[in-house]
Amino acid sequence: MTIDPLYLVQLTLNGLVLGLLYALIAVGLSLIFGVLEIINFAHGEFLMLGAYAMTFMLPVVGLLYAPALLAAVLITALGGFLLFELFLSRLGQHDFERSILITIGLSIMLLHGTQYLVSATPRLVDTELGFDGVAIGDIRITWTRLIGGGLALAAFASLYGLLTRTPFGRAMRAIAQNREAALMVGIKPRTVARNAVVLSTALCGLAGAALAPIQLVQPIMGQFLIFKAFALVIIGGLGNLPGAIAAAVALGLFESWIGGFFEIIWQEAAVFLLMILVLLVRPNGLFGRAIVRAG
Repeated sequence: MTIDPLYLVQLTLNGLVLGLLYALIAVGLSLIFGVLEIINFAHGEFLMLGAYAMTFMLPVVGLLYAPALLAAVLITALGGFLLFELFLSRLGQHDFERSILITIGLSIMLLHGTQYLVSATPRLVDTELGFDGVAIGDIRITWTRLIGGGLALAAFASLYGLLTRTPFGRAMRAIAQNREAALMVGIKPRTVARNAVVLSTALCGLAGAALAPIQLVQPIMGQFLIFKAFALVIIGGLGNLPGAIAAAVALGLFESWIGGFFEIIWQEAAVFLLMILVLLVRPNGLFGRAIVRAG
């Protein structure tokens, strides 16, 4: 089989953007696990919430990308605040099983509630940017993809600075690493946990809003992506943020390459085949388990 180099470059660019958006989802999951030691099965629905918030805000702001995206992130961050205050704050330190039941139940409610309110019909989202983009010869990438990838990189840089350079981030890492010692120096675990959940859902909302003009928006979209995100967190190493990002970018590239040259079914199976192979060789993930490690 002869491979067209330009076609391969096009697939690689598309895969990089997709991988960066996957990473936003995986990092949020990894952050919640690192701080609260729970798995949020409703995480995918917050991505869906961000996508629908983007969809409905765009007509309100005259199809302007930036204000609609900002509103979507704020709405999902508010959803994360409510998730913590109404549900997760009531869990004890050893309520892992209850957290699974609560977040699965919330996931089902949000999924079917959205289907009831807006229908299950997929929506095509348009912005002021339309389908314009940058073309270099025969290689073309839309502005919505470029901006989505740039936003993801900016979010990762901001998250790194937040976790390593600010009292907010240091408190988060302290609670994750040694809860008892953090309590002794006056850190409030409830506040830190709430901040972690809000930050995690805001990242997920950013991913959903950025994906809305790229993929069809539908209530089930979070379900498609959340299992991939779980696999990425395992591949990168539980609680290891750089590991989750690296695994997500690799998956985006693999999916794009596989989708370009093979049947679509292999594209969907790629992450789970990769997860199985990694667990056979490195049970703790490629980068090993870490607790909210930023670098």
